[in-house]
Amino acid sequence: MAYTQIYYHVVFRTYRSQRTISEDNERELYAYIYGVLTNMQCKVLRIGGMADHLHLFFTADGSKSMEEIVRTVKACSSKFAHERRDLFPMFEGWGKSYCCVTHGHGEKDTVVRYIKGQKEHHKTMTFQEEYLSMLRDYGIPYREEYVFSD
Repeated sequence: MAYTQIYYHVVFRTYRSQRTISEDNERELYAYIYGVLTNMQCKVLRIGGMADHLHLFFTADGSKSMEEIVRTVKACSSKFAHERRDLFPMFEGWGKSYCCVTHGHGEKDTVVRYIKGQKEHHKTMTFQEEYLSMLRDYGIPYREEYVFSD
């Protein structure tokens, strides 16, 4: 039996970084994604974001790969948004890529506060700046010309 506790911080954007998630309706989408993650045996600590991107912070039981988790969340939430055109009339889907970093137990509260503070944070920084900063800060290799290509 393996005993693990890994906190995953996943960030992904809307297709072409379009601002298609309104603040009035974001809670509906977050609640749906919460259900998807919970059904995949993940414990959700925080979901948040802006009109053009999402942050997910959760633990997983290890039975599914991160690729499978993110693919399922994107597919299911995209289907939900398309079915709820009344709430997300301009939503076209999610961008191809995502960023996933891990955190230890001691960083949990800091990451939750960071995600809660997205609205304030993005008054001074664009999503593109935030995303590239995450990639750099965590030493994730990337080629800038491909990061935001769909």
